[in-house]
Amino acid sequence: MVTVAMITESMIRGIGMTSQRTRERLVKRLSEKGIKNQQVLGAILNTPRHLFVDEALSSRSYEDTALPIGHGQTISQPYIVARMTELLLAAGTPEKVLEVGTGCGYQTAILSQLVPQVFSVERIGSLLQQTRKRLRSLKCNNIRLKHSDGTWGWEQHAPYDGIMVTAAPSVVPAPLLEQLSVGGRMVIPVGEQGGIQQLAVIHKTEKAFEKEIFEAVSFVPLINGEI
Repeated sequence: MVTVAMITESMIRGIGMTSQRTRERLVKRLSEKGIKNQQVLGAILNTPRHLFVDEALSSRSYEDTALPIGHGQTISQPYIVARMTELLLAAGTPEKVLEVGTGCGYQTAILSQLVPQVFSVERIGSLLQQTRKRLRSLKCNNIRLKHSDGTWGWEQHAPYDGIMVTAAPSVVPAPLLEQLSVGGRMVIPVGEQGGIQQLAVIHKTEKAFEKEIFEAVSFVPLINGEI
């Protein structure tokens, strides 16, 4: 990936296959695929995805596809990032959001432009260290990061108005359900790796959890433990 110390304004703007025009084409494709929230599309347009992937892959960074980021992880397909963000915001702007699975920080950076507070946990310490520097360099100042097992959530700052999970458990972890505020919503892929995974939205009411299923997806598994 791009060395964080090397990030400059010209690199953020990009050139050629990482230019603003290329980002505009991506946003147009996302709109054609059904993404309607203009704030979400604006955040995609403003976020330099090429700085979140290895330099060797930068020319592909505005393709609508997932790309490897090392450690057996991927940066999600832009459509999925936009779709999950749109679903999270569908009932209004949450004040405080927990993201489970920081990864390279691309989804985190999108959220930081749309909600007041973002708390994000990542189980891979070396990946989080790189991401922390990148987000700081990009002046994403309303984000707090923690090296932790994502299945535990981040109880210290709960409850959360929104929770976004960027890896797929076979069953929704109980701590995440507990840390969701009444009236809040969780966007989460659920299912076994290699099997059927579905993108779900879970609403928490005074008495129960209500689940809506939206579409088939493919995510890396949500794994217990820290490394």
